[in-house]
Amino acid sequence: MNQMMEKCSSDNDDPEKKQKEKEDVTADPEFFSCMLQPCSANSDPNYIGTRRLLLSRKARSGVLQRKDWRCNGKGYVGYRNFITRLENRMKLQSPSHLSSPGTSGQWAPSSGPASITHDIDSWSFSRDPSESQTVSRTNSIRSNLSETDYSRRKTEPAYSFVGMHCIFDECKSMVTVIKFGNMSSDLLAFGATDGTLTVGITDFDFTMNNHYIASSSLDKTVRVWDIPKGLCIRVIYGVAPQLCIRFHPVNNNFLSVGNANREISVFNFSTGRLTDKIVVDSKVTGMDYDNTGQFIFCGDAHGYLYTVSVNSHQGTLSRSHRARNSSKSKSEITTIQYRTFSLMTRGPVLLSFSRDGTLSFFSVSLELQGYLTLLCSLKLAQRIHSIRASFCPLLSLEKGEFIVAGSEDASVYFYDLTRPKHACVNKLQGHGCPVIGVAWNHGENFLASSDYSGTVIVWKRAKTDDKK
Repeated sequence: MNQMMEKCSSDNDDPEKKQKEKEDVTADPEFFSCMLQPCSANSDPNYIGTRRLLLSRKARSGVLQRKDWRCNGKGYVGYRNFITRLENRMKLQSPSHLSSPGTSGQWAPSSGPASITHDIDSWSFSRDPSESQTVSRTNSIRSNLSETDYSRRKTEPAYSFVGMHCIFDECKSMVTVIKFGNMSSDLLAFGATDGTLTVGITDFDFTMNNHYIASSSLDKTVRVWDIPKGLCIRVIYGVAPQLCIRFHPVNNNFLSVGNANREISVFNFSTGRLTDKIVVDSKVTGMDYDNTGQFIFCGDAHGYLYTVSVNSHQGTLSRSHRARNSSKSKSEITTIQYRTFSLMTRGPVLLSFSRDGTLSFFSVSLELQGYLTLLCSLKLAQRIHSIRASFCPLLSLEKGEFIVAGSEDASVYFYDLTRPKHACVNKLQGHGCPVIGVAWNHGENFLASSDYSGTVIVWKRAKTDDKK
């Protein structure tokens, strides 16, 4: 008996054995999940079981997968090396579990405002009660949800992605703009800065039939490209860097261009001749048409927005209105995007995104010559690069008002403008550099994002069950 007690005493005093037992305990996924999610007297058994299951998968994934892939701190390069092996690529064919480490594009709910303060600074609404009645009503409903209810809420399929569909890494310089073809999921184009040619593509646009692309660049030219032939068929020379470009949505024979010389110009696509131009207060950094082609909405380097009337038959321009985004500083506007309908306004809306991280959301009064009324704004972290944002039109028709944007921390963020306390609803990780451009395909089942190093990732969105 004394010998057994001495043996037990010697085992308890052995520090190496204690350390080994401790490592065995932490490596056990089931014990790990029970330790992190204890069961209290007033807790919901279903919630406790679900949390333990997810934590168990997380621990098991951390023990097994990180032996092959230690991507933390290595970003995209580590992930690319991981998926080049066939057995690992086969594992990624099926949707991975929520909350598993290394899962790109899965639901990432924030536990509270503190978890997203690195990217969201402030939220503001228009003081006009007639304009923001819908917004205020929605926000009052959302604000009644407690922190616990928010974390326990069922994952909404609109936010879910099953991972990366494909990756393009042939480009060796920053991809500044990226777009899918009109009504297309198969045609994807992106423009980049190329150090060998010292030519930077600032913007481009497709014709309605996706047969031609017109591009603007820092070398002061506008070029028209035949996509099937891969040839440049026309070059229009300017006097300043060309910064943004759009085809007229109804009359594709007109091409609108904004440049660093404060000019908004309309060119004849067939002849290359200048039809008309107007001058604004600063260099024109972004533009978009309304769906009828009656108005161009432009943004400049000082944070002002302009509504310009367009004659669809003659291509002439006339300035209608000037507005200001919600930012107090004179910050360059990187994104201007028009949408024909929003549930928040029951009418057309306009999105602007500036370099200081301000997302501004406007209602558009087409009856008043495209007059803009600021509804709400979201202040994100300040951007160093000209990072772009985009509407999520189909997702916003289900519920909410969703915006997707790149960021300096190499992630793609989704924001819901109807959730002031929990605006960030999803986060995609996979890039290794600041994400510059984002673009949806026509059906919004693919999202393309580009970064500073020239990498383009196409993300695949999870299919929703229409029967639910």
